[in-house]
Amino acid sequence: MARTKTDLVIVESPAKARTIEKYLGNDYKVVASMGHLRVLPKSKMGVDIEHGFEPDYIPVKGREEIISDLKKKSKAAQTVYLATDPDREGEAISWHLKELLQLPDGKARRVTFNEITKNVVRESIQHPRDIDQDLVDAQQARRILDRIVGYKLSPLLWRKIKRGLSAGRVQSVATRMVIDRENEIRQFVPEEYWHLDAKLRRSNSEFTARFYGTTEKKLELHSEAEVNEVVAAVENSPFTINTVKRGEKQRSPSPPFITSTLQQEASRRLGMTPRRTMSIAQQLYEGVDIEGEGTVGLITYMRTDSLRLSEDALAAAGEFITSRYGKDYYYGKPRRYKAKSGAQDAHEAIRPSIVTLTPERVKKSLTAEQYRLYRLIWGRFTASQMANAIYDNVVIDVKSDKYIFRANNSELRFAGYTAVYEESTDENVAEQRKPLPDLREGENVDLVKMEREQQFTNPPSRYTEATLIRAMEEKGIGRPSTYAPTISTITAREYVVKEGRYLRPTALGEVVTGLMEERFPDIVDLKSTAKMEEDLDEVEAGRRDWKNVLSEFYNGFEDSLEKAETALEGVHLKVPDEVSDEICDKCGRNLVYKSGRFGRFLACPGFPECDFTKPIVVEMPGKCPRCGGRILKRTSKKGYTYYACEKSADCGFMTWDVPTKDVCPECGKTMFKLSGKGQRKPFCINEECPNFLPEDKRGYRRRAKKEDEGEKAAEKAAE
Repeated sequence: MARTKTDLVIVESPAKARTIEKYLGNDYKVVASMGHLRVLPKSKMGVDIEHGFEPDYIPVKGREEIISDLKKKSKAAQTVYLATDPDREGEAISWHLKELLQLPDGKARRVTFNEITKNVVRESIQHPRDIDQDLVDAQQARRILDRIVGYKLSPLLWRKIKRGLSAGRVQSVATRMVIDRENEIRQFVPEEYWHLDAKLRRSNSEFTARFYGTTEKKLELHSEAEVNEVVAAVENSPFTINTVKRGEKQRSPSPPFITSTLQQEASRRLGMTPRRTMSIAQQLYEGVDIEGEGTVGLITYMRTDSLRLSEDALAAAGEFITSRYGKDYYYGKPRRYKAKSGAQDAHEAIRPSIVTLTPERVKKSLTAEQYRLYRLIWGRFTASQMANAIYDNVVIDVKSDKYIFRANNSELRFAGYTAVYEESTDENVAEQRKPLPDLREGENVDLVKMEREQQFTNPPSRYTEATLIRAMEEKGIGRPSTYAPTISTITAREYVVKEGRYLRPTALGEVVTGLMEERFPDIVDLKSTAKMEEDLDEVEAGRRDWKNVLSEFYNGFEDSLEKAETALEGVHLKVPDEVSDEICDKCGRNLVYKSGRFGRFLACPGFPECDFTKPIVVEMPGKCPRCGGRILKRTSKKGYTYYACEKSADCGFMTWDVPTKDVCPECGKTMFKLSGKGQRKPFCINEECPNFLPEDKRGYRRRAKKEDEGEKAAEKAAE
């Protein structure tokens, strides 16, 4: 007869429940709460501000059957293990379960799993603890702060601007950061500068050296007159190799991922939104059925700002690297990374639970998104314990008259960690350098020609989701669990819109933020918001009382709210139309942005006389290979996506291939890739370039008749 299950384990999700139950065996029943089962009511504030900020929690509507089932099973169980996620919110969910199910202290036990593997789950269940009330109080304080701000400020925004708006501590600051960056761009004054290159020859070898300065100091060329002065001096002067410096340069690997860096890298490299990244990471953490292995939690907990790694993980990584790649590829000892000041150290960095489960081994058992994200996490962790990459570096200074022209090149000698992983960047790929000839000091070289190019400094780039997360982290705005929902909220509210990869504030976002800055400066002040995060951390550490933190905040907030109500009496703020660069096809006016049932679109401001509308044009990375204009993403009347120059028929460029941020190392023009999901290798479409890839070699699948019709429609639309 099978033994009766006397112990109950409660987790949030069914996937996590299935994984853990397999590890614990028949002595435990593992069930899922499906997340929060007790919340603040939506219909009212739900917080008694006058009596110590006492929250009024209620059961979640629609979860009555789950609650009833949990009560029945917990009553029959000898011990109830509350095994929700190992963070503030997970601690709060466990506390709510204990209160909702009316579990006595001795019966309710808290367990956490930094990774869901058999050994860790079994070990953790043997060492339960009490619920950490400080963690719960920190979460309660955050939740009540957000409730107070949202429920007190939002009605004011509805009355003074329009209904449906919302305000929040972190979301308002994030919106302000995007607006501040936009203002920097608007106020930016470009400055002129020049590149001056000397194309030089020694025997049959040619190389290019760029103007550096004089033998005494580095100089920048700011005008054509300065360029002409240098050219006049060197054109009739010999070019002599002044110095040749050869050396070794080493690059160290990046540390393993924390939440913010995972979201940034997944955005840059995989094109995943932060919310999608965290959703896929949660699946990998909770467990996936792996062929030949059973259900395995593939990664450690993904909401963390700690760079700590367990000694077991470090030892396993060293053994794996040595056996798979050879001892030269191992650093020789564990690499330990120091977290930034103020980081919580409750969890490890994000890493694979079992490093020997390589991406190739588990690929067949994962979805495409799971595989790509797991490969990223596995690669970053493994690389973090590998040897440095070694480059042979050469710097050649060529002297003519009193001026120095510099050429340099680096060639990889030992791959080290780059054999597994290289971090991407938000910037365009720099032009690749060609190998330099073997030159000696004192040797003369011939000048082939001087090449000059006028440049202007660029304004700061708009934030991408990745760079906004990095900026929020640097300024202490939010915590690992809040980055993704914050960005989702400000885009859903249309305070910020995403154009291509970049975030741009809307007129609505600017009006709302302007009101907040004028009347509630502390809410949108970066330093005040960061200070509040520190106060919540103090509550978590048990050094501050959570109700005192709320009281200090509310005293100033209530005063600002009363003054705002008085000052804005009878005032209604109008949100101006956002004017686009797109022209109405019917009447020639500049189209404006509008919001509708299915999102934002462009419309003629002459409505109702003119009812022309069109989808919003998205600017893509790179430049038009014909004229250097912007490349826009367009949709044909048949619904097919194509890419065309902003100058339409004046230029005539259009393509089905997707523009990338990469530039061709030979001709310097934008490279393209095939459309579709997954990693695609960029190629050059400039027919005059040695790197040109003909259409028949790009890997197109044969077009169906409908696609041919779509192509004709796109070509017509580009005219």
